[in-house]
Amino acid sequence: MSVSQGESPSFRSGRMSRALEELQLHYQIRFYKRQPNLSAPEELKAIHPLGKSPVLQDEQQVLAESAVILDVLQQRYDQAGLFKPNPEIQDDAYQYLYWMHYAEGSLMPLLVFQLVMSNVPSRVPFLIRPIAKKVCEGVKAGFLQPRLKDHVAYIESYLTEHEYFAGAFSFADIQMSFPLQAISKRTQLDIPHIRAFLARIQQRDAFQRAQETDGHYQ
Repeated sequence: MSVSQGESPSFRSGRMSRALEELQLHYQIRFYKRQPNLSAPEELKAIHPLGKSPVLQDEQQVLAESAVILDVLQQRYDQAGLFKPNPEIQDDAYQYLYWMHYAEGSLMPLLVFQLVMSNVPSRVPFLIRPIAKKVCEGVKAGFLQPRLKDHVAYIESYLTEHEYFAGAFSFADIQMSFPLQAISKRTQLDIPHIRAFLARIQQRDAFQRAQETDGHYQ
């Protein structure tokens, strides 16, 4: 089994190594450096035509999209059902499904859009950079930041009453960890419960092993 990464492991691909360590599976990491314009190299496109990252190769199957990869790993290899709620506990099962898709469907687009707006001024001709900077700052202040603040308040409120996102620790927590790490690093918001959640999962043995493995690719 191998995980193909077209980016630093501090990005989305770190989720895969954490899940594989939780499952205690043997795996290899293949790192593909992106082009200066962030497009995928041809070697990565040979694995997945869109140059997606991360990509999991399990025997003859190639999987992309973080939530799909995590769900397939759980279904195939989590025989004891340790990393997904019991379907008979309906609220936990619903929360698992919700947060698995919320991470990339609702939260990450805002973070990516904010990153794009921050980078635009440095990528336009010099003479129009002041105008581009003013426009991008206006978009961030008037559109992105208010919405991101609402999402952060929503998650922070949820974590005041829950240690994890779907009952006990599950792969939904791995899925949510990446955007929350980005929020923790990039914002100055008061987020004590988000930071406490991140501290809990970072104390897990599997997380520590994954960090050590991923560190070789930093």
